[in-house]
Amino acid sequence: MDEPRGLRERKRQRTHDALSEAAISLFLRHGYDQVSVADVAAAAEVSKPTLFKYFPSKEDLVLHRILDHRGEAARVVRDRSPGEAPLAALRRHFLAGLDRRDPVTGLNDHPEVLAFHGMVFGTPSLAARVAQYATHDEEALAEALAEAAPAADALDARLAASQIVAVQRVLARENWRRLTEGRTAAEVHADAVTAADHAFDLLAGGLTGYAEPGGARTDDVGPPGRPTGGR
Repeated sequence: MDEPRGLRERKRQRTHDALSEAAISLFLRHGYDQVSVADVAAAAEVSKPTLFKYFPSKEDLVLHRILDHRGEAARVVRDRSPGEAPLAALRRHFLAGLDRRDPVTGLNDHPEVLAFHGMVFGTPSLAARVAQYATHDEEALAEALAEAAPAADALDARLAASQIVAVQRVLARENWRRLTEGRTAAEVHADAVTAADHAFDLLAGGLTGYAEPGGARTDDVGPPGRPTGGR
């Protein structure tokens, strides 16, 4: 008799998680480039074909951890409260991430998280894949911004999305840098909040249409820090 679908899915998820944990443990211990897929399969006691059923590439063994965050900015914009401006929702979400020490904000000082970030940003193939994810996030955010402000030109939404994604990336990398200097997340938190508020203020100064609940006009979007639309 076949196993119920729910049981099969749980077993598959457990195998998926076990493979990834084994891989990341080996990568952190010996270095990403020094560990082969065959090494991971042997450590997890599965065949290489079985491993590739769960993870199409070596990079996927690492980066599946951040897949839940793909398209996150777009979801925040679409799920914002009635009357809330897109930028206000994104600011609120980023600040909440700092408060809960979400690794994606860079403000998490758990040793394994710090080592994980160091491995990702220090390995060209992993960093390149993260850059691809950022491009995907930018495109998804542009679509969400276009929906939020239909009066604006499509180019305005793409320009705004590129600036927002870049700001969030810089903030996260700066938080991570401070932690690698030996400070704790608790010590960095206040500075991280101040930096985030400053960054989003700069965005709001340039992306005025997306800083207001009513949406943007085509003359409402410009470089951060420069008045637009004659206002």
